[in-house]
Amino acid sequence: MEASAPANVRPSSVSKHSLNRGLSTETVLNYLRTRLPRLYALAEVVGKWVWLDVSPARKPYLAKLLWTLGFHWNQRRHVWQHPCGSFNPLGSHPQDPRAKYRSFFPADVLPA
Repeated sequence: MEASAPANVRPSSVSKHSLNRGLSTETVLNYLRTRLPRLYALAEVVGKWVWLDVSPARKPYLAKLLWTLGFHWNQRRHVWQHPCGSFNPLGSHPQDPRAKYRSFFPADVLPA
């Protein structure tokens, strides 16, 4: 159950949102790490997707930014999700995808 664009999003950012949904997992994580390090610390990779557990209601500007970056709010799971180029608009995961796909927090992985 995806939400539509946040109320404060300009129509011109709709095309950016669509384009940015195709960014790779590495590109999304690098953007978060370099430009939004507090969000990078919260980022969870589930399969190829990036999830952020940040409430959109408390930070409307952040909601606009995340949506423009290609994230969408998943009402059922209460997380921002970025498909990182791997999405099926007709697909559905009735169970938690973490049970099917590998899940980890990149900020917790120490460099070798």
